[in-house]
Amino acid sequence: MSTETLEKELVVKAAEPLLSKRRRKLVTDPLIDDNPITVQVLGICSSLAVTTQMQPTLVMAISVIFVVALSNYVISLMRNTIPARVRIIVQLAVVATLVTIVSEILKAFAYDMYKELSVFIGLIITNCIVMGRLEAFAMGNKPYDSMLDGLGSALGYAWIILTVAFFRELWGSGAVFGVPVFEYVSSWFGPDFSLATNGLMVTPVGAFIILGLIVWVQRTKTGYVEH
Repeated sequence: MSTETLEKELVVKAAEPLLSKRRRKLVTDPLIDDNPITVQVLGICSSLAVTTQMQPTLVMAISVIFVVALSNYVISLMRNTIPARVRIIVQLAVVATLVTIVSEILKAFAYDMYKELSVFIGLIITNCIVMGRLEAFAMGNKPYDSMLDGLGSALGYAWIILTVAFFRELWGSGAVFGVPVFEYVSSWFGPDFSLATNGLMVTPVGAFIILGLIVWVQRTKTGYVEH
């Protein structure tokens, strides 16, 4: 065996770090620059429906993170064995299984929250963010990268709906996570002072207004222009 051949055999390609620059971008880009709600305009319905209070919104956000990240991972593992003509059916089956797991966990350990969110948890199956990432990324990339992509998209969705819920609950009910903030602040100024809530914030119109302001601020900052 020649020296040149031996040297080639000894050269081993270095593995990509678990959190390389490319992989970090899979998680960070959907937070701002490619946010699924404010840029891709996906998942709008749930951002209007479940954001009247912080607590159910947080549960919804965690549920979506779980479903999107794991469904991306599972579909990527299966991508080379899924016939193209039934890929959508397989994707829906995987997502439906994960959503059922979330639903059963809520039913077992947080029944009141399950009753409040049961319809919306079920609708995660049809969430455009979930199916979009499966088609656009998981079907063509490795499992770990696909999981990071799903995690990033879900986190981008989560922080938007949590921000909307924060302002809706604060201005609409005068509270945050059920804590009466307005009542507490009003007590500083005496019994005759009272901060007023805005009933518009507990309606979908209030969610549209807050979401529109977030989109405006974000696109002003990033310079994003719709084409």
